[in-house]
Amino acid sequence: MFDVGFSELLLVGLVALLVLGPERLPVAARMAGLWIGRLKRSFNTLKTEVEREIGADEIRRQLHNENILELEREMKKSLQPQASGEAPANAATAPAPVETASPEPTQAVDKQS
Repeated sequence: MFDVGFSELLLVGLVALLVLGPERLPVAARMAGLWIGRLKRSFNTLKTEVEREIGADEIRRQLHNENILELEREMKKSLQPQASGEAPANAATAPAPVETASPEPTQAVDKQS
């Protein structure tokens, strides 16, 4: 995570020993360990809550998508012709295609002089 090697840890320990002294160093190390443990637990709890919320959002989204798909299936069924040969209700209102006669091609008249 922070890419701290053994030599960096040794240097931090030596500086802490010089600053705090041999009497207060164990107490300070214990307190630092307690605070680090509390922070880790807090972050893990927060991470679990976020993952739970994300999972709940995904479930809600999936249920919503399934409802939409079901509505689409129902619409397709209502638009398809019945098995008895009846046309759907909207087919009767659709205009019939109009056929137009195409003009005959004109022939060019050759004049010979």
